[in-house]
Amino acid sequence: MNLLNAFLEPLSYPFMVRGLLAAVMVGIVCATVGTYVVLRGMAFFGDALAHAILPGVAVGYLISGGAQGTIFWVSMATAIAVALGIGSITKETDMKEDTAIGIIFAAMFALGIALISSIRSYAVDLVHFLFGNVLGVSTGDLWLTGIFSLLVIFTILLFYKEFLVLSFDPMLAATLRLPATWLNYLLLILIAVAIVVSLQTVGVALMVAMLITPPATAAMLTRRLPTMMALAATIGAFSSVIGLYLSFYFSIASGAAIVLVCTTVFVLVLLFAPQKGWVARRMHTA
Repeated sequence: MNLLNAFLEPLSYPFMVRGLLAAVMVGIVCATVGTYVVLRGMAFFGDALAHAILPGVAVGYLISGGAQGTIFWVSMATAIAVALGIGSITKETDMKEDTAIGIIFAAMFALGIALISSIRSYAVDLVHFLFGNVLGVSTGDLWLTGIFSLLVIFTILLFYKEFLVLSFDPMLAATLRLPATWLNYLLLILIAVAIVVSLQTVGVALMVAMLITPPATAAMLTRRLPTMMALAATIGAFSSVIGLYLSFYFSIASGAAIVLVCTTVFVLVLLFAPQKGWVARRMHTA
């Protein structure tokens, strides 16, 4: 009965219910998109893009006085522009992708810090965007999160086969005459949207963990992409729920709690996965 009460008590608060719904959606959409990020070795891109939207957060705050809706839309425009900018520089020049990412990441992050430092109350108001504030999710925020999460998932399902070929066999994609450039840009946009959708839940500083850790965990349990996506989404949603409950009962930052739970699951799988786990490999070589 005590366990049941511990589960039900937070649900008596509307802000907690909204937070749980938002966290679950974020866990699912980040893990699903993150599967491609892990498969294609784009972890640095995800990290850079998460930090590069900081100027959008600052500009949205400056022009609206902190209105969540305005910050969301300005951050979305910034993230998509940065993603397409990185893709364009990589394609149109001989510059390697990680170099282009590093240049734009550093410039945008510096611009964001410069803008934030001009806001006198930034230490109080914008710290939530760095570390997440899922318990501050409003009904309007929840609708935006839900709509864009569904849009991202639907797009991934719609272009599943094309993304699959591009991720595993670029030569086959060229043979099949798939519009590789257009599809790559679309994937970059989906990553950007997933990052902005997750902004209030886990924050800029911890964003990359939700993109990378669940699919990396799932990759140690299966080699089939559909199963990997499903497992990653399950791990992301589970970590979000448990992390939010820990945040509620132990008064710790929600984003940090979610990421720590997610990392704990990763460590457990790393140790005890049936084939790729440390214990299994030790027993096999013994």
